[in-house]
Amino acid sequence: MTIDFEDPFALAAIAAGLAFLLIFVLLIMALRAAGRGARLAEPLANQMGMLGQRVQSISDGQQQLAGGLNHVSEAQAASQANMLQLMEQRLSQVSGTMNENLQGSARRTAQSLGELQQRLQAIDKAQDNITKLSGDVLSLQDILSNKQTRGAFGEIQLKDIVGKALPADSYTWQATLSNGKRADCLIHLPNPPGPIVVDSKFPLEAYEALRNAETQHELSEAARMMRTAVKAHIKAISEKYILDGETADGALMFLPSEAVYAELHANFPELVREGFAARVWIVSPTTCMATLNTMRAILKDARMQEQAGAIRRELGNLFKDVERLGTRVENLDRHFGQAAKDISEIKISADKAGRRARRLDNFDFEELAPEQNPTVVPITSSGPK
Repeated sequence: MTIDFEDPFALAAIAAGLAFLLIFVLLIMALRAAGRGARLAEPLANQMGMLGQRVQSISDGQQQLAGGLNHVSEAQAASQANMLQLMEQRLSQVSGTMNENLQGSARRTAQSLGELQQRLQAIDKAQDNITKLSGDVLSLQDILSNKQTRGAFGEIQLKDIVGKALPADSYTWQATLSNGKRADCLIHLPNPPGPIVVDSKFPLEAYEALRNAETQHELSEAARMMRTAVKAHIKAISEKYILDGETADGALMFLPSEAVYAELHANFPELVREGFAARVWIVSPTTCMATLNTMRAILKDARMQEQAGAIRRELGNLFKDVERLGTRVENLDRHFGQAAKDISEIKISADKAGRRARRLDNFDFEELAPEQNPTVVPITSSGPK
């Protein structure tokens, strides 16, 4: 095969072939270059893949970190909320406790102030009583410094004791006797011993001199004054208020002071014995009350004896009433016995009538056998006999 290089078609075919060959060569070269580029790009791709993985890991780590931060934030918020709630509760408890303590302190303070006020009022009242008592003591000293007022003081104390111990109709104040002497109190005791006089005496000057004595001479002089005063009182009471056939064979000298009475019995027993000999018994407020209680028992016994006849009559009437009551109970028992017997017989007749009625109800028309010894219930009167 010859090729005509002058033929344009041949030249074109050659050119086309050369172009195709060049393109093929270039394609082969490009493929080889692409292979080399692929081989060279593979490590880069691996690095890029690893870099992408690291970036993904970093992204995942960031997401985990974000989740962790969110969790931490939520936990911190919850912790803060719990802490705030706990603090609020604690503050509420502390506030309540403080309020209770303050209220309790206020109540205790108010109570203490009230008690303090009451005590101050009691102190004021006691102060008033002390002031009044001081005035009363001064008044008592004024009373006792005068013989007439002193006698009235003793009489008032005697009236109080006698009024509490005896009935009002068993004594008389300022009773005038047949000799014209007037007694402070006359107690109407039955015979024996008879009416007895109680006279109030108060040897205050001699007792005060005895208490205030500082030397032996003053003590002897005060003792002499005491003996003289008491002997004079004993003699006056014995002569004025012991009358044969009118009063008892003794009288009472009332000392309105336990101290004076104790002084006499402790240091002047001869005066007490002298009073016994003159049938004048010296009594203090305490011993006078005991003596009057004994007199009250005597008065009560005497009045019971006076009423003994009336009591016996009443007992006789009571015995008759009891006898009549016994008779009437026997009659009533007899009536009850008769009524019980009548009721028993009525029950027997009712039972028989019931049996007959049951037979008739069952159409039992057979001939009934006559009863043996039929009982006839008598109708008796159950009225009182």
